[in-house]
Amino acid sequence: MGTKLWDWLERTLRFLLIRVLHLSFLERSWDGLMQFVKFGLVGVSNTLIMYVVYLAGLGLGLHYVAANVIGFLVSVINAFYWNNRYVFVLEDGQSRNLWRSFCKTFLSYAGTGLVLNNILLYVQVDLLHISEIIAPLVNLVVTIPLNFLLNKLWAFRKE
Repeated sequence: MGTKLWDWLERTLRFLLIRVLHLSFLERSWDGLMQFVKFGLVGVSNTLIMYVVYLAGLGLGLHYVAANVIGFLVSVINAFYWNNRYVFVLEDGQSRNLWRSFCKTFLSYAGTGLVLNNILLYVQVDLLHISEIIAPLVNLVVTIPLNFLLNKLWAFRKE
């Protein structure tokens, strides 16, 4: 099912961008764009999963920090599965160490999702007085591309 979903997504984007908007792409550029779009969709699912697990943890009486950590761990497992299987796909003859890739994925998401995001929140909310509702959305402009690059060039680098 996953492959069919990604194929449908690619056909739909190709139709909209190339046929409707008359944009042109080199094949390498197109592949990079599709990889980034897929990564973004995995990120959306991660955000939803993390939030649902967080709410479930609160509903079970967990402290909000514990619920947040569990939600983060579940979302990283989700991200690793989808990124490994459908976003950063290996071609025939290529290989990667799955355990090493998982650890790097965890560190990538922890670095951007926990550490960098909290530093940016502090700067924006406490120093720049940006709304705590808006600041996390602004952070996505920094953390998503950085996380994509960390995963592409480090966590899922071909051996």
